[in-house]
Amino acid sequence: MSFSKIKSFGFLLLLMLGFQSLHAQGQVQPLPIDPQVRYGKLDNGLTYFIRHNDQPKNRAHFYIAQKVGSMLEEDSQSGLAHFLEHMAFNGTKNFPGKNLINYLESVGVKFGANLNAYTGFDETVYTIMDAPTTRQGIVDSCLLILHDWSNNITLDHKEIDDERGVIHEEWRGSQDASMRMIEKILPRVFPNGNLYGKRLPIGSMDVVLNFKYQEIKDYYKKWYRPDLQALIIVGDIDVDYVEKKIKEQFMDVKKPENAAERFYTQVPDNKEPIVAIETDPEATSTSISISYAREVTPSDVKASAEGLALNYLSAAATSMFNLRIAELLQKPNLPFLSAGLSNGNLMGLVKTKSALGLDITAKEGQYLEALNAVVAELKRATEFGFTASEYDRFRTNVLKSSDESLKNKANRSNGSYAEEYKNYFIDGGSISGIEMENQLLKMIASQLTVQHVNEYLKDLAHGQNLLIMMMAPEKETLKYPTEAELLAQYNAALQQVVEPYKEEVSSQKLIEKLPKKGKVVSVKKNLPYGTTLWTLSNGAKVYLKKSDLKENQIILSGISPGGYRMLNISNDIENLKLMDGVVDLGGIGNFNNIQLSRVLTGRVASAGTGVGEFTETVSGSSNNADVETMFQLVYLNMTAKRQDADAYEAFMQNITEALRSAAADPMSAVSDSIPAMLYPGDVLRKPLKEEDLSKVSYDRIMQIYQERFADASDFSFFIIGTFDEATLKPLVEQYLASLPKLKRKDVSHYEQATGITKTPSIKHFSINADTRMAEVYDVYVSQMPYDLETRLKTTILGEVLTQQYQKTIREDEGGTYGVSARVSISKYPKGQASIFINFKTAPEKVQLLNEKIKKELQEMAENGINKEYFDKTVKNIENRYQDSQDENSYWLSIIMAKFYDNEDNHPIYLDTLRKITPESIQQYLKDFLKDHRYFEMVVTSEGKETTAQN
Repeated sequence: MSFSKIKSFGFLLLLMLGFQSLHAQGQVQPLPIDPQVRYGKLDNGLTYFIRHNDQPKNRAHFYIAQKVGSMLEEDSQSGLAHFLEHMAFNGTKNFPGKNLINYLESVGVKFGANLNAYTGFDETVYTIMDAPTTRQGIVDSCLLILHDWSNNITLDHKEIDDERGVIHEEWRGSQDASMRMIEKILPRVFPNGNLYGKRLPIGSMDVVLNFKYQEIKDYYKKWYRPDLQALIIVGDIDVDYVEKKIKEQFMDVKKPENAAERFYTQVPDNKEPIVAIETDPEATSTSISISYAREVTPSDVKASAEGLALNYLSAAATSMFNLRIAELLQKPNLPFLSAGLSNGNLMGLVKTKSALGLDITAKEGQYLEALNAVVAELKRATEFGFTASEYDRFRTNVLKSSDESLKNKANRSNGSYAEEYKNYFIDGGSISGIEMENQLLKMIASQLTVQHVNEYLKDLAHGQNLLIMMMAPEKETLKYPTEAELLAQYNAALQQVVEPYKEEVSSQKLIEKLPKKGKVVSVKKNLPYGTTLWTLSNGAKVYLKKSDLKENQIILSGISPGGYRMLNISNDIENLKLMDGVVDLGGIGNFNNIQLSRVLTGRVASAGTGVGEFTETVSGSSNNADVETMFQLVYLNMTAKRQDADAYEAFMQNITEALRSAAADPMSAVSDSIPAMLYPGDVLRKPLKEEDLSKVSYDRIMQIYQERFADASDFSFFIIGTFDEATLKPLVEQYLASLPKLKRKDVSHYEQATGITKTPSIKHFSINADTRMAEVYDVYVSQMPYDLETRLKTTILGEVLTQQYQKTIREDEGGTYGVSARVSISKYPKGQASIFINFKTAPEKVQLLNEKIKKELQEMAENGINKEYFDKTVKNIENRYQDSQDENSYWLSIIMAKFYDNEDNHPIYLDTLRKITPESIQQYLKDFLKDHRYFEMVVTSEGKETTAQN
């Protein structure tokens, strides 16, 4: 369908909605930019967005976004957009070598977590997140880094050569079945040499390993320029000061004379359908994608109220369709595992073509049945439309969500704003602010009817510019159609006769008959951390802490001793492995999950429960207005879990399919072998297999669950937020004090916690995978004291090891994309500490790199750790700790630790952290290695070493 049809439809909407004033002489008028955003453009074309925000305090995000990606490469530069992203961290004018990373980590900005970048087909974005703003010098340095990224990346020849191997290993790690099929299918989806068919950002390894230095310099000079760049700074900063610094620093960045036109590759209409099928022996699922492409919405329309109206229609159509699919998925014997409707860029990547997309994951061998079933649902929606009740629920939820966003605008994070402004710069649209958006949304929602949504969806599913893709496992037992046959099968599916959608609408309340109310029988005030304790008539305890850290937020957490270690677990191994997934299948009270979602329309409240190894837990959250709903959900989850035979059968069929399909993945041998090596006697850690499913009993799972929640007398509940005690008390008495009591004497059998085996082992084996690769796992296990100081040392050591191996294994050797080094210590079994090191590389590099890793670990124990790494790590931990204190979740964890675990580390945390030294970390490592167990697993595949994108 042409955009002109949608546009004329949209113009009629504007007239109906009273937006005529937004049109001047037939021209669409853009919505104004949020006045809280300082927006500007320098003479050289550089755009900037600056906003003050104190969520969290003393932190800011610094982005530089560029309308530049792999689509602008020449064939001889394939992969250089992504390569250049790497080089931005390997030397700039003012931060040579690794000084940029070193400086930011010295102030607590961790590489990878807070300092990162990504390259797409049409964009490249660099991010400095949660940088401290307590010193003006840090703000200045972050702006200087953005300045260097914009036009002063050094591109040192040695650094380029060092990075070639790193990117090659990144490519190696990405070469799974899905990527191989995508590489083969894209040139057929985008034929005739269209760049979208050959510009995956990872690029050609032939180019990456062999390009001349001048190639990447030419790309950088040609495309990294101010008219294609935007600075985005959001956080606890002085907006006037930052704007002044931007104008001073960035005016000297020159736009090149005779600058190349920033082109966007067009994707022509296809009169004939495009159909592409790919298979791979290692594929684990069958996916079918159907797209109806169309012209993109013009940028001026996207920026207007008309654009908001079209977005609303799109969200309504896709949301209601996907809820129908969710309802279907509760039923057994379906031929598909999942399906969904989306509306946006073609295949999620093409900037010049929009599409309505229907994505299906079929069960193995049932692709045709899946195609028929899901196409039938789309036909049902387009032929008969959605119902008034479906639309009423959508509209209610959307308006409620918008109202909540407006109420909670003071809690919105720096990252949320930064991403919004980045998307606006890259893709257009509007950033008018939540106040105006809320107002316009109410106007739009009040006037648009379900008939408008139905007409809109019918126009999108127009059947033209058709693209069908299928990717599936390659097996002798499976037969697939030719592309012509698949198209014929799709056309046949369109001819199915369908009936209108029918739904059951319930007028029942969440709880029809309230339970007999209990009482608060005692009150203790002024406990540590400003906590109040209510003891209830059923024996449960409720700890309350008022907090205004987040407006309009209430969080609940509950815990009791017990867990499944109270059982003779040998009889219930398979049941326990699936318990978390099964107990929620049927819904609660009188409602299945679909009915429950309808009953909760317009409410901001949730709750959930869990049975762990040693405890039972419950959680809940709500806004102030819906706090009673949260308590009702807690009550029903603890007392009235519902069984649904159909939902259970569907779940077990899907689990069977997933376990069967996983066997095709060569890496499943790894996921099986690690627990077998470390926990050979622990049957609960043994991966579930298809043959185990016959031992699973729905009734027994629900019986275990009900037994564990049959007694609330030993529960401790913790509630934090913006509540009023007078309002909360009757709700606690109604829904928590009324919970059943048996006065059992349950305990947490921590002594049954299973640890890593005492028997070290080394295991090397090969797998038959398509990509030539190796993966290494090194595990060191030791016994250490379990206290706050040791736990902090454990955290510090893990982050120091990561930095050490980043330098020596990734950068110096170029042997891997990254080394994961995790150090942990368990509470149960008490004090079991482990160092877990994992990396991927080429098979011939395994011995060299692994010996280097072992040697460096021993050298750190003997000669000490790198002080710079230590200082950066401690600063980062301190920053994270300070940031966490602005969150209700932190204080909830503190009062839970204090009153349930009898552990109170908050007053001593910083003092304990600050007394730790590099020498004490060295001693910790020395003690660790003094009497340790070592485990090693090396997995290799001698598959193909493909170096170029097909």
